[in-house]
Amino acid sequence: MSKARTLVALAAIAAAGALAAILPMRAASAADCAPAWNASAVYTGGNTVSHNGRNWSAKWWTQGEAPPGSSGVWADQGACGPSTPGPVNPGASAGFVVSEAQFNQMFPSRNSFYTYGGLTAALSAYPGFANTGSDTTKRQEAAAFLANVNHETGGLVHVVEQNTANYPHYCDASQPYGCPAGQAAYYGRGPIQLSWNFNYKAAGDALGLPLLTNPWLVQNDSAVAWKTALWFWNTQSGAGTMTPHNAMVNGRGFGETIRSINGSLECGGRNPAQVQSRINAYQRFVGILGTTPGGNLSC
Repeated sequence: MSKARTLVALAAIAAAGALAAILPMRAASAADCAPAWNASAVYTGGNTVSHNGRNWSAKWWTQGEAPPGSSGVWADQGACGPSTPGPVNPGASAGFVVSEAQFNQMFPSRNSFYTYGGLTAALSAYPGFANTGSDTTKRQEAAAFLANVNHETGGLVHVVEQNTANYPHYCDASQPYGCPAGQAAYYGRGPIQLSWNFNYKAAGDALGLPLLTNPWLVQNDSAVAWKTALWFWNTQSGAGTMTPHNAMVNGRGFGETIRSINGSLECGGRNPAQVQSRINAYQRFVGILGTTPGGNLSC
């Protein structure tokens, strides 16, 4: 995004009624940004960080309190960055709060199929995703989505379900459209492991894609795979009472997203280790994105 030039009026006064000239001038460059604030880092008096396009200096020991905070620990040092800034998060795709560098940091061992470009290309399908509410809410939602994706795919390693013995089980032949791609064709694929013929049908209808007849698109096209994950995140409540998107933008917390995705198997004490795995990833990811996790982390 480009910043409009500042027009400065210079009165050129001449001896017999001279004209005034309006000349464009560039705004002065802002200070360089300090290293980004990290939720898990410990800061002491004098440490300087950047957060949301401004530099902040710690007055005393602090950890986990994002600038400007509420305790008065952070002193505002003013705007930072170039006079013609890019996105709020340098290196991020326009409108997305996660940069490619941060994405790579989150998933250092990811399968090459799961590209950052595929993810950003999929965002247009659900423009409200990670783009609703405050900057903190946007970052928390992105972190929550990616943390659950991390858990479902082993760190974005697995493109398809690993237990092939399950493959024939995902055909509900009682549906009027049946299983035209074959009984064993609707196994888990993609970032949230889309499975069952009725889910492929619903996702395909919503996205305008022939997923019922060609479910292999989800494992062959990175953007399609990401779109199916965003379809579930933004439109399905699963075992919960709301979509994961609504859980994050309405302050219900990360735990409610777990309930929607796999609550029938994990929540209510059924599998605390799996729940904690998701929480650990979420806390790590909000740290990378420079924000706090909020409350209600578990289900």
